[in-house]
Amino acid sequence: MQLLKDKILSEGTAVNEDILKVDSFLNHQVDPKFMEVLGDEIARHFEGSGITRVVTVESSGISPAIFTAKALGVPMVIMKKQPSKVLNDHLYQTMVTSFTKGTNYELTMSQKYVGESDHVLVVDDFLANGETAAGVIRLIRMAHATVAGVAVLIEKAFRPGREKIERAGIEVFSLVKISSMSKDRILFADEEDPE
Repeated sequence: MQLLKDKILSEGTAVNEDILKVDSFLNHQVDPKFMEVLGDEIARHFEGSGITRVVTVESSGISPAIFTAKALGVPMVIMKKQPSKVLNDHLYQTMVTSFTKGTNYELTMSQKYVGESDHVLVVDDFLANGETAAGVIRLIRMAHATVAGVAVLIEKAFRPGREKIERAGIEVFSLVKISSMSKDRILFADEEDPE
């Protein structure tokens, strides 16, 4: 999606070969009109798939997920990374390793909001190693629901996330794929390396 590529190139920063900062429009400050366009694009791709829920993980996946859910006309469910004093009963939980932070956390979803009749679309900001997406899929399956697919704004195509998710028989849809990064340099998968 050229619009997202342009935004990444104009406002994003490649810190190194693994970290892309997009905090001006996604991770810290959110551009709602832009997120709505991205959510609409994801919804268009999965239109007619019988999706009943959109699921994401707090916090950076929330903005694209809410606009995707709005476009599809279905509820959005947020999975939690931090233990809650209120949400402590009737939970599905699984351990996940964060690519960005290099730490483990317990991903949690209330049993009230996803059930066996649901066909769930997972929406997130990034796909790198696929650990978060795999954790979300485990929780959806614990609820005996089906997974419609995994949609991400930015895929780090040089990481094994897509392969991991597709090996599980799940479609991966990404708005942009980055084939490589280095400090202040981003190469998208559908572009030739100028060097």
